[in-house]
Amino acid sequence: MSNRDSRASTVDAVIVGAGFSGLYLLHRLRELGFTTRVFERGSGVGGTWYWNRYPGARCDVESMQYSYSFDEDLQQEWHWPEKFSAQPDILAYAEHVAKRFDLTQHIDFETEVSKAHFDAATRRWHIETNTGATVETQHLIMATGCISTAQIPEIDGLSDYRGDTYHTGKWPHEKVDFTGQRIAVVGTGSSGIQAIPVLAEEAEHVTVFQRTPNYSIPSQNGPMHLKYEASWKQRYSDLREEMRYTGHGSIKDLNDKPAMSVDEDERQATYKERWKIGGAGFLTSFNDLLFSQESNDTASEFVRQKIRQIVKDPETAEILAPKTYPIGTKRICIDSGYFETYNRDNVDLVDISETSIKRITPTGLIANDQTYDFDSIVFATGFDAMTGTLFNVDIRGRDNLALKEKWYAGPRTYLGLMSEAFPNLFMITGPGSPSVKSNMMVSIEQHVDFVTESIVHMRDRELELMEPELASEDEWVDHVQEVANKTLFPRANSWYMGANIPGKPRLFMPYIGGVGTYRRKCEEIVADGYRGFRFEPKVAAAAAE
Repeated sequence: MSNRDSRASTVDAVIVGAGFSGLYLLHRLRELGFTTRVFERGSGVGGTWYWNRYPGARCDVESMQYSYSFDEDLQQEWHWPEKFSAQPDILAYAEHVAKRFDLTQHIDFETEVSKAHFDAATRRWHIETNTGATVETQHLIMATGCISTAQIPEIDGLSDYRGDTYHTGKWPHEKVDFTGQRIAVVGTGSSGIQAIPVLAEEAEHVTVFQRTPNYSIPSQNGPMHLKYEASWKQRYSDLREEMRYTGHGSIKDLNDKPAMSVDEDERQATYKERWKIGGAGFLTSFNDLLFSQESNDTASEFVRQKIRQIVKDPETAEILAPKTYPIGTKRICIDSGYFETYNRDNVDLVDISETSIKRITPTGLIANDQTYDFDSIVFATGFDAMTGTLFNVDIRGRDNLALKEKWYAGPRTYLGLMSEAFPNLFMITGPGSPSVKSNMMVSIEQHVDFVTESIVHMRDRELELMEPELASEDEWVDHVQEVANKTLFPRANSWYMGANIPGKPRLFMPYIGGVGTYRRKCEEIVADGYRGFRFEPKVAAAAAE
């Protein structure tokens, strides 16, 4: 495809986003002969890893498992320097992929899609961007990511603050020098837990404002051992296939025993060994930690005791020890020296679980009736996950129905891929799919393959529109909640539930039934003639019949 074709005003497919989803979509659709237009609001590829440049940003999936599997040469040639990769290395990988497959020239950078309206008369989506570009397309594919809309809390006085403010999800591209500064960090989710140890080494003083403590497991990160890397590259094909049918899309050492089926000594020994290994595999210490409160209590208390052992000040340790929700029901965090950081003389912790931050002042903030002065404030306050970025675009389907209006009580999708009344609108890792409860690379590839194969299915059969049946969508929405309610996940006010966004409906948004289970369901649906979807033929073809 020529560069001129990539800027055409009428294309087969518009892709929104040039992260790992968008890049693979572009590659596949080009190979299959479809014309495309890709819009990316950033100035480069990488998606999440383009924006999240905060100090300490790192993936919590092992490097050898967090990469594409679609090209064997790509798998073999790329070398990860660490067990858990840092943001610069993951961004470099995305840039390498874009260059290797000649993708960059086909992407409109620094361009945001503002409107996407379906026209029933033309059976096409009409796209408008903030640059004034307009495009007509048969297929609209939202590859916008699950956690890509930064959430800054609405605190009185924020606009009056005279210092610098940052959000971990929209970090400056140039290095920020905090040397000699007194800084505040608001939030102790995953990004805060990664950033705080690094910030504490540089700043004169760090004050952490914590609303909800988080369970965190040491990553035990280190350089990539060449022998370990070789063991993966020698068996990549078989290991990738195994990953696709696991519970989380990654290979972990699973224990098939319930926690209470062994005695206390064996339980403690198991937890100690998993802590020593590090990483999210701690949650697979036993097979029922996310289903049994009694079993979960043993793992939760083990981590709380670890926090008490690590943090020297007992009062600080208790503030850091989560007690109001089961371990794993909020995103399990992976850290490098997080709890140890609170032993530093230049780090303080402020508990705002009951009173919150009262207001921002021109020189700092007020919390717990105390006034603090800071040179900079870092917001590690997360994202409007799963739906926020979709709602940033004025998406309207049949009869001018807004997606935001249809989803007023929570997202409604079939398989997390499509929503009834929005023909040919596809979502990569949308709500109702494993998405954020999986190794995202595995789920991305599976969704991209499903979407591109569906588009080929339509082309080969002269079909023009694809849309879920309402009954199938309703059944899937109910199924997603039924599966979640069999677990402990609804017991936490997590961003999985939309609890971090005021006014957002509270329901579990990802599909927690397992990556492998979900993949098999998709395979069965396709094998059964795309059960639950309806297709409409091209108008001309229908008239000829």
